[in-house]
Amino acid sequence: MPQMPRMRALFLTHNYPRFDGDPVGSFVHRLAVSLAGQGIDVRVIAPAAADVPAEDTFDGIHVTRFRYAPRDMETLAYTGTMGAQVRGSWKAKLAMAGFLAQGYRAVSRELKEWAADVVHAHWWFPGGLVARAVRARTGLPYIVTMHGSDVRLAATVPGGTALFRRVSRNAAALTTVSRWLAREAETMDMLSRPIVAPMPVVPDLFTPGGARDANRILFVGKLTEQKGLHHLLRALPLMKRAATVDVVGAGRVDDTAIRKLAEELGVARRINWLPLVSQRALADLYRSAALHVIPAVNEGLGLTAVESLLCETPVVAFDSGGLPDVVVPEKTGLLVPVGDARALAAALDRVLGDAELRARLGREGRQFALSQFGPDAAAARYAGILRSAARSHA
Repeated sequence: MPQMPRMRALFLTHNYPRFDGDPVGSFVHRLAVSLAGQGIDVRVIAPAAADVPAEDTFDGIHVTRFRYAPRDMETLAYTGTMGAQVRGSWKAKLAMAGFLAQGYRAVSRELKEWAADVVHAHWWFPGGLVARAVRARTGLPYIVTMHGSDVRLAATVPGGTALFRRVSRNAAALTTVSRWLAREAETMDMLSRPIVAPMPVVPDLFTPGGARDANRILFVGKLTEQKGLHHLLRALPLMKRAATVDVVGAGRVDDTAIRKLAEELGVARRINWLPLVSQRALADLYRSAALHVIPAVNEGLGLTAVESLLCETPVVAFDSGGLPDVVVPEKTGLLVPVGDARALAAALDRVLGDAELRARLGREGRQFALSQFGPDAAAARYAGILRSAARSHA
């Protein structure tokens, strides 16, 4: 069988690892690396960050980062709070204008020296807007992958849905990382017909093994309302078991209110507040926990759930967003109604109190995660989408 000719894809993203082991945007990096085995060379355009070089190479992937504002205003990327910043501050709105303009220029400069066949924008906003502008000038096709936060943005910001339609209808393909996101995108634009294509995981990093603490729960994520730590805090006093919780992600946003809530509920001493950690350190935390809880609402997919399952750590989550694509009841974990603290407490007690159930959910969870989110399968799916998009321009 003849080999497919190599092609070039230019990734455009506002989240990409800033250093080796950085978890921010790591799933975008994993896809870039995995595509090499499918005959697709990838370069990345991403925004600047403090103490990060303008050009770098990670695992053979060349990354160019562009400045978009004075250094003290370059706070939009890598924090997970871009939307909130832009909605709440004129300073952030000015920074976003700079982001769009400088992102366009950075892509244009890159294309002059590296002739890409297709642009892959991660998140329709802001990357998809830049890709659409590049296509208007050059005719270069682009695809857009929606990861979750951008769907919420389109649905909640005035004019967001109309702007999303402009991006989606000019894209050669629109992908989402979960079935729920695909349904949400179709609601906003019935002509979009998104392809469900999750990001790849790293099965050789997230593996089972080691001793577990049968009373330790793990929470991973920004301490925002959407991620739902407050739901977990309210469930803890209702539990029969006095479990402790490792909270990974403290300090990424102002967490004064959530820490105060823990004090008011009398559970502060049961919380171990941890900052954002490297992927390798996170894998160790998955392996040492009895379970991983995700009380998030409208989560795009929940790749941390996939990572957890690869470590044979079962997941208890809200039945919301894309999480049901990962958490299969009684097979990989348990799902409970959104916002139901008593149901959440009961599910946590059940898993913590049944070692045989935890072991079975862990074994079946890893098998499921490997079959659905392995790097080869994900890369092959995206390679087909990118090649189809490139042919539309040939």
